[in-house]
Order: sequence, then structure tokens, then C-alpha cells
Amino acid sequence: MAKTDEALDHDEAVDSNEQPFLEHIIELRARLLRSVIVVVVLFLPIYIFANDIYEFIAAPLMAYLPSGGMIATQVAAPFLTPFKLAIYTALFLGVPFVLHQAWSFVAPGLYLHEKKFAVPLLVSSILLFYIGVLFAYFAVFPLIFQFLAGITPTGVTMMTDISNYLDFVLKMFFAFGIAFEIPIATLLLSSTGIATADGMASKRPYVIVGCFFVAMLLTPPDVVSQILLAVPTWMLFELGVWLARIAEKRSAEASE
Repeated sequence: MAKTDEALDHDEAVDSNEQPFLEHIIELRARLLRSVIVVVVLFLPIYIFANDIYEFIAAPLMAYLPSGGMIATQVAAPFLTPFKLAIYTALFLGVPFVLHQAWSFVAPGLYLHEKKFAVPLLVSSILLFYIGVLFAYFAVFPLIFQFLAGITPTGVTMMTDISNYLDFVLKMFFAFGIAFEIPIATLLLSSTGIATADGMASKRPYVIVGCFFVAMLLTPPDVVSQILLAVPTWMLFELGVWLARIAEKRSAEASE
């Protein structure tokens, strides 16, 4: 009962503590400024090691390239490509702080039960995004580049432009990072009442077709990379449905 009273007191305080719109804008501006400062601070040391980071990112492809490695077809590419990589790396590492600032801005307006639901959801979504990126680098890239190097016609030297490779890598990181958010999306659909676990499960054939269609758009035009994105996406959907069923069951038991 004490817990219920605490929740009621917290929710009443949220309803009564309304701030003027201008104060919200000022606070939002301050938090955005902090986020930018953190990203800039991260960028400065990262840029010093930008070439080393690029070598690490390029390692899965370099393992299958002939001696001579990659090429730069644009005059400024040797400078701009590591610079661009340093920016994205700083953003990648600064995501937890940026999301923490977003959470700190939104949290005062949330009820207690919403906070208890949102915190694990926020943490798990960050972890799943990072896991998706790591899965793409360590599991998908070696298979894709081995396949592409193996089908290179005889007499053709496989050489990749450093700018094009970075764009490809960033797109794949983003695709797999978002794909690994599917369990979170299914839980949100279930918890908000938009859909049920059984309802989402009944749409399984459409989900499978959608997974392969999206994989076709986001990956190179080869079967291997499409399967490596589509199949894990489907499995993550099944995981999300399973978690949604557990959450619905617990919610039903708590309401009885």
C-alpha cells in the first residue's frame, strides 16, 4: 500500500508541477548544447586516431583485397573520409550521454509507472543497437566480403574507394542497429495496446516478406548479405513476440 501511496504522491506532483513553455525551451537548449559539447570533446581525441580507426573498420574487407588495398578516387578523400569517420564515431560513443540528456528532459513529466517502464526500455534499446553494430562487423562483414571477393571475375582486380566503403559500412551499421531494436518495438506495441502478441504472430508471413524486402533495399545486391540481415531480423521479431506474451501474461496476473 505504501508503494501505491508513493506512486500517487509522485503522479500528483507531476500533474501539479507545470512549467512555462519558455522554461522548457531554455532547458531543451541547454541539454542540446551539453550534448554537442560532449560530442565535440569526444571528436578531438578520436580524430587523432582516425586513420587507425579506419584501418580497424576496413579490416574485414582488407583481408580479401589484393596487395595495394583500397584507393581514393577523390582529391580530398584521404582527409575527408577519416574526418567523417571521426564525427560518426564520436556520435556513436556519445549516444548514451545524448539519450541521458533526452531522458532527463522528459523524465520530470512522466508518471512513476512510466518511468519504471521507460528506464529498462531505454537501456536495452541502447545495448541492442550496439549489439547489432557488433554483429554486423564481426559476423556479417567477413562473410559478405569473402563472398564478393570469391565471385570477382578472373582478370579483375578488386579495389574499393575509401569514401564508398565508409558509406557502405555506416549504412550497414545503421541497418543492423535498427534491426536489433525490433524486440523493443514489439514490446512497445504490446504494452500500449496497439497490438497483441497473438495479433503480431498472426502477421508472421507478412513480417518475413517485409524482412527480406527491407534487407534487399539496405544491403548489397547479393543473396548472402540479404539473408544475413533478413533472418536475424525475423528471429528478433519472434523474440519480441515471445517477450510480449510474457509481459501480457504478467500484466493479466497482476490485474486479477
